[in-house]
Amino acid sequence: MLKENLKTRILSRVLSFWIESLRIELKAPLHFKPGVLALWHKDLMACAAAFKHKKVHVLVSQSRDGELFSRCVSLLGYKVARGSDSKGALSVRHLLRSLAKGSSVGMAMDGPKGPPLVPKAGVLWLAKKSEAPTWKLSVEYGRFIRIKSWDRMIIPLPFSKIKVFVDEF
Repeated sequence: MLKENLKTRILSRVLSFWIESLRIELKAPLHFKPGVLALWHKDLMACAAAFKHKKVHVLVSQSRDGELFSRCVSLLGYKVARGSDSKGALSVRHLLRSLAKGSSVGMAMDGPKGPPLVPKAGVLWLAKKSEAPTWKLSVEYGRFIRIKSWDRMIIPLPFSKIKVFVDEF
């Protein structure tokens, strides 16, 4: 357990440095303000880079991969709630409280298990319940690799250029 914890801490630090290296161009409308940031699971790394150090509250699964990612984004200034929209209604309610305080919250529309690119109820419920603006994030990548996972996760190469587009949902 101790060895696994150390491994996770080291990997999360490496991953946070990797994300810090990405060169992000955020394209948002002039009326962009805090609200629900809805993204696809495949774009987690790029979106984490786009909103780092902005104190966004995110929902991260309780899986082992989620542990690594939650530690990483915590290092990048994110506030993390662990759970999912299907197994963690309480976690989604934590996001609702952050929205009420004027913070942005982020959530993968199709995560944590898919199917890919099919929105689940959590983001839609959160948007309706909070009445906060809901923003759909889409990403244009420079250099990247795609891994063979359920979501076809995109891993941007270090120092690559990425455009993140913010549009009304």
